[in-house]
Amino acid sequence: MIYAIIEDGGRQYRVEEGAELDIDLREAAVGDRITFDRVLLVRTDDAVVVGQPLVSGGSVEAEVVSVIPGPKLVIQKFRRRKNYRRRTGHRQLYTRVKISKIVAG
Repeated sequence: MIYAIIEDGGRQYRVEEGAELDIDLREAAVGDRITFDRVLLVRTDDAVVVGQPLVSGGSVEAEVVSVIPGPKLVIQKFRRRKNYRRRTGHRQLYTRVKISKIVAG
């Protein structure tokens, strides 16, 4: 089983080939390819390659599947005894990608 740990948008993700992943919104159309160069760790059947801080020559290729909205987040503001109540919210957009290939470097 091959997997990698990548960094994107200040977050770390554990990815495998064929898995789908939701990342922050990108300006990419459906079917476009994205390459993640910040690979922190790659595990193959033989060995584990740990980067210091990155794996040299390591990359993860993915294909954009869709753009999806995330869960609805509700923001409430309230001040007691002042008759002040505000309720707003939003839904963040995410880009769903499918991991196609992991290169160990």
